[in-house]
Amino acid sequence: MVFITESLIRKRAEHNEGQLSTLEEVSLHQQDIEKIEHLDKWCRELRILYLQSNLISKIENVSRLKNLEYLNLALNNIEYIENLSGCESLNKLDLTLNFIGILSSVENLRDNIHLADLYLTGNPCVDHEGYRDYVIATLPQLQRLDGNEITKTERILALQKYDKISKRIEELDQQYAEKRKNQVNEYARTKQERDADENYWERRSEYTPESRIETHESLKKKRERESKETKSESKPVRQYIGDDGRPFNCNEPKVDFKLYESDDDQYIILDIAVFRHMDTSLIDVDVQPTYIRVTIKGKILQLVLSEEVNTTLSVAERSKTTGHLVIKMPKVKESNTSIEIKSQIENKIQDKKSSTPSSAKSSTYLELGKDPSSTVDYTQIVNQNKKNSQLKPKTNPPKERENSSDFIDDPDVPPLI
Repeated sequence: MVFITESLIRKRAEHNEGQLSTLEEVSLHQQDIEKIEHLDKWCRELRILYLQSNLISKIENVSRLKNLEYLNLALNNIEYIENLSGCESLNKLDLTLNFIGILSSVENLRDNIHLADLYLTGNPCVDHEGYRDYVIATLPQLQRLDGNEITKTERILALQKYDKISKRIEELDQQYAEKRKNQVNEYARTKQERDADENYWERRSEYTPESRIETHESLKKKRERESKETKSESKPVRQYIGDDGRPFNCNEPKVDFKLYESDDDQYIILDIAVFRHMDTSLIDVDVQPTYIRVTIKGKILQLVLSEEVNTTLSVAERSKTTGHLVIKMPKVKESNTSIEIKSQIENKIQDKKSSTPSSAKSSTYLELGKDPSSTVDYTQIVNQNKKNSQLKPKTNPPKERENSSDFIDDPDVPPLI
C-alpha cells in the first residue's frame, strides 16, 4: 500500500521549488495510492489535483481545499460520490472509469454551485435508465455532462420527467446495491480457491474493485519476481584477451572508427568518432605494441593492430570542432631508425669529449693550498691593485725617419711640437 507522504508531494512539486504551502497544482497519478490524506493540511492552496490511475476507494480529506477547481479521480475504485461539499470553488470533476453504481449519490454535489463539468463515463450508473435526465435535473448548475453540452430544452424536459425518473433510479440503485453485496460475498468465498487454481488468470471474471486490486497485486508480485531474476542473473564477463594471450576486437560503446596507415607507411592512425560534447576526462587510451584499448565512459573499444607500434612515441589528439579522437602510432621499424640516429649523435659527442687534451681538463679544476701565488693577502689588496693598474705600452716605439737628400735645415723655422 502506497501512502501520500511529504517527500512524495515535494518530489512532485519541483515546479514550485518543493514548497507545499503555496502549491497550486500537483499530479499524483499512477502511484498506486489507496487513500487520500494530508493534502487538505499541507496544500491548502491547491487549485488542480490529479489523482487518476490509482487504487482510491473513497473520496475523503478534500473538504478543506476551498480553492480546488479541478479534481481528476479517473481510473480508481470509487463507488460513491461524497465529501465534496466543502470544495466551494470546484468547477470540474472527472470520475471516469470508476465503480459508481448508486446514481442518487450525485445529489451530494448540489452544494457545489460552481460545478460546470462532470464526467461519469465508464461507471455502472451510466447504464441506468434515465441516467442523463436525472443528473441534469438534480444538478441545475451543470453546463456539460460527459463532455456534451446541456441545452435549455434538454434541461426543461429533464425537470418535467424528474419525479418519474427519480423513483426508477431509486429502484435501480437498490438492485445494484444487492448485486454489489453478492459480489463481495462471492469474492470472499472463492478467494482460497483462486489462490490454489493455477488457471484462474486465464479465465474471464467480473470487473469489480476487488478484482482490480487483486490484479494489481498480482502484477506487482510478478514485476518484483522478474526484477529479482534479472538481478540474480549476472552478466557474462567479457573476455578481452584470449587464453593464448591473443587480444580480441570489441566495440562496446558502439562508436564509429577508422583504422588506417599513413601515406608514408610510417604510422598507424586510429580515428574515433567520439561525441562532440563529451568531456575528455571520460576517455582513457592504452596503447600496447600489438593492440590499442580506448575506454569511453567505462565501455571498451579494443582493436588489434596489423603491425607492432612504438608505445612511447604514440600521440593522442582530439579535434575541437568535431570532437573526434585521433591516435597516431609510429611503427616499430620506423622508430628503430630514429633510435639509431640518436645513438650516433651520442657517440659523436663522446668522441669530442675524449679528444680534448688532459691539460685543458685539469685547468678546469681549482686547486687550493698548492700554489702560494693563489693565496690571497687581504692586507696587500690596495698595493696589488696599484701594481696591476700600471699600464704598459702595447705599441712599438716610433722610428725616426731619415731626411731626404734635398733637405735643407733652416734655423729660422721653429721646430714642430
